Amino acid sequence: MPKVLEVCIDSVESAEEAARGGATRLELCANLVIGGTTPSLSLLKAMKRATGLPVHCLLRPRFGDFLYTEQEFSLLLEDGEALLAAGANALVCGCLTPAGALDRPRMVRLIALCRRYGARFTLHRAFDLCRDPMEALAVCQALGVDSILTSGQAETCLAGRTVLRALISAAGPVEIMIGAGVDAAAIRQLRAEIPGAEAFHMSGKRVVPSGMRFRRAGVPMGLPGMSEYEIYRTDGDKVAAARKELFGA
Repeated sequence: MPKVLEVCIDSVESAEEAARGGATRLELCANLVIGGTTPSLSLLKAMKRATGLPVHCLLRPRFGDFLYTEQEFSLLLEDGEALLAAGANALVCGCLTPAGALDRPRMVRLIALCRRYGARFTLHRAFDLCRDPMEALAVCQALGVDSILTSGQAETCLAGRTVLRALISAAGPVEIMIGAGVDAAAIRQLRAEIPGAEAFHMSGKRVVPSGMRFRRAGVPMGLPGMSEYEIYRTDGDKVAAARKELFGA
């Protein structure tokens, strides 16, 4: 399989930095700081104009688990179709059952939607919350999933490298894309240890201070402990270092 350096971004500024660093494709989401949610159509169009790179769009209606109500799943389908019609090259999604298995009927519908637009489908890190990774891989192979984004069911890709090795060995036509804690050093170590580790997913984040001079203390707008005056952006230099490690140039 071809080498892949996918960079996850949620702003035009980050997309431009990812392209500068040599990303081969982008995963677009909103609200990356909480793991990502479904992005807007305007953001997708801006990404395409700004970079010319393939853009894979996350479908996730909210923060939290991947057990969705009927209403939430209807939104996923509606948003997915709109994003594909607007030029998304792939959808990135996943649905689980209460027992921790992949929700096959819903996955079938999502993959069929992608195929109608000639697009790819990536199972995101819902895979890492499945009860059995090899069972989930077999389901993905049967359904025609193109790519699985995974840390090897661990907090970081280095901690999950035993499972990653097993997945890559058994993957067949499914691309195993390694994520969570990916940087140049992680790519170097994993490629040395795991034959076939060729696809990586990173954000390369850095913290940019807010331009606000007046700052109201004690009024949080989001998750507890998170500053309203810090912005997360992709660092093109981190992407470039990862690309050099993966491609050798």
